[in-house]
Amino acid sequence: MTTGDWFEALYQGSYRSFVLTAYALLGDLGEAEEVTQEAFAVAYGRHGRVARADSPEAWVRTVVVNLAKRRGRRRAMLDRLLRRGATDPDPPPPGEHLDLHAAIRALDHDHRAAIVLHYLADLPLDTVASIVGVPVGTVKSRLSRARAALARQLSPQEADHA
Repeated sequence: MTTGDWFEALYQGSYRSFVLTAYALLGDLGEAEEVTQEAFAVAYGRHGRVARADSPEAWVRTVVVNLAKRRGRRRAMLDRLLRRGATDPDPPPPGEHLDLHAAIRALDHDHRAAIVLHYLADLPLDTVASIVGVPVGTVKSRLSRARAALARQLSPQEADHA
């Protein structure tokens, strides 16, 4: 199989999943598509290394997660710079609807990545651990803490409907 054939198969089989992962991490579809394209550009530039990886899909997904993390940091820095000197808006009133994606975006990157990769991308714990570069036990801990944080964020919504 030529490099072009191999790469096209990887792209066709994984693109949508990678965009979903990046979208869940960034909350912006355009940025998610850009991050995914950038990850594939990196993979194409290192096609020999990617082809020799145990899982080329996991290799590219790791790049997607890392690029999303970097982009999120840049966005946060820009937001802080733009808000310097401005007053923060009033917090939303209690009971305002919080959807799941907004609640996930409120998590820090490490917890958000664990939730997105395990529950949304449906990856097993050992694969998530490999992608984010931590032991499986750390992934389990992050998932537990993230679920607790999501429950706290979403529970007032359920009480309003009871």
